[in-house]
Amino acid sequence: MRNVLLASSMSSLMLLSSGMSYAANDASQKNLKNSSASIDASGIPGPRTCFWSRGPHSADPYLNMAYPDANVYYWAATFTVPKGAKLEIQGQYPHSRYMSLISYDNAGKPIESAADYLIKPNQGSVNPFVTGNKRDSHKRDYSVEIVSSAPEVQRLVGQLGQAQSVDKLHVPQYGTGQQTVLYRIYLPDKNKDITGGVNLPTPKLTLADGTVVSGDSACGKLNTKQPLQLTAAAASIPPYQYRQLAQQADKPDTWPAKNPAEWYIQLDRESLIGIYTGKFNENARRSEGGFYPNLDNQYIRTIANRKYGKLFVMRGKAPTVAKTFNSDAVMSQGQLRYWSICSNQSFANTRVNDCLFDEEIPLDDKGYYTVVVSRAEDRPRNAKPECGIGWLPMADDGDGVFDDDVSVIQIRHMLSSPDFKNTFTNIETQKDLVGVMGEYMPKTNYLMPNQLETFLPCNNS
Repeated sequence: MRNVLLASSMSSLMLLSSGMSYAANDASQKNLKNSSASIDASGIPGPRTCFWSRGPHSADPYLNMAYPDANVYYWAATFTVPKGAKLEIQGQYPHSRYMSLISYDNAGKPIESAADYLIKPNQGSVNPFVTGNKRDSHKRDYSVEIVSSAPEVQRLVGQLGQAQSVDKLHVPQYGTGQQTVLYRIYLPDKNKDITGGVNLPTPKLTLADGTVVSGDSACGKLNTKQPLQLTAAAASIPPYQYRQLAQQADKPDTWPAKNPAEWYIQLDRESLIGIYTGKFNENARRSEGGFYPNLDNQYIRTIANRKYGKLFVMRGKAPTVAKTFNSDAVMSQGQLRYWSICSNQSFANTRVNDCLFDEEIPLDDKGYYTVVVSRAEDRPRNAKPECGIGWLPMADDGDGVFDDDVSVIQIRHMLSSPDFKNTFTNIETQKDLVGVMGEYMPKTNYLMPNQLETFLPCNNS
């Protein structure tokens, strides 16, 4: 029966892939991993300040933790606003697909997001992330006040709201008064550095007596060098717990991977672990169960295991997006702001192997993509953009803990348009996933390299 299913799946793959053409950017032109960046005594590349002292997080060689998208850079600030003081974050909108300021608690759970398009520009400036606005304006300043309380009303999660409506971010204290904000930049424009061609935002602190300090002078008053006050599960699942979940006595050695793959939406932490236990909290708020997740994203993920076959093959319809990488002059809005496919290691080390962002994923003439995930040594010769097939690596050490054959595959949908129905944002419970996604639902199969080369010949070579 399994051989029959395999043959049927491969036949569908061949039919869907006919007429494939390459329409994406050359991934080798990405400036992200090879951009020039300062390296301090830590040996970790990338700019930092006394306020944004933790980062940049991204794929190697940056700080690779909490499942960063490989086309994204983010920095963390930990601080305490003195009693009676007022803190503002002042910056310039970067030249990029997206930016945000998001607050978190000590468990890595997101509190509130100030996404780029929501942030009011300073008087005389232009917010380049608002649909229809110029993206290259020289006047691009903003200021966001940090409010030391919890939000009374939750903003939309993963969906567009009212533009230019925000000048405050709620950042409640935890522990002995610590506060945390993450600053993210998604996909800087081609030939821009990892900060999107602008400086990192700076703190401006007005003390209770009216004294104003900013930049480096504010860091001491904000105690930005304080130790992190995090719970053990904020950044990962402990390796010993991960081993127990993945090595259950009554489960096969491929557990929890299945063929074809089963995809899971992101809910709370209990539901994340539910991929292994089967227990899901259907009433959980979405996008809370990851490791410092982005509230403007919604995710689905699956576990792949190459014991089923050396190639994990995905196929689905691609949503339209706002294309910005080539420095488009005006901001547009597609069905999504951004989407990507990532290959990751396990929940124990939360490391990303690499990601493909929307504009570099090859599409056929009907808007479908085919992406292959494998070890570099198993990469088929036709798994390249010129042949209309995207490729992502599996790590040689698999999950990074004990199983060399395991990878976590994750797909992001960011800021969906209200009229786009087939998005993760509209999935309320796990059982709704396939029905909501329709033709955008990724279909999967495991193949061997020679099979892919035979079934999907490169007609553009």
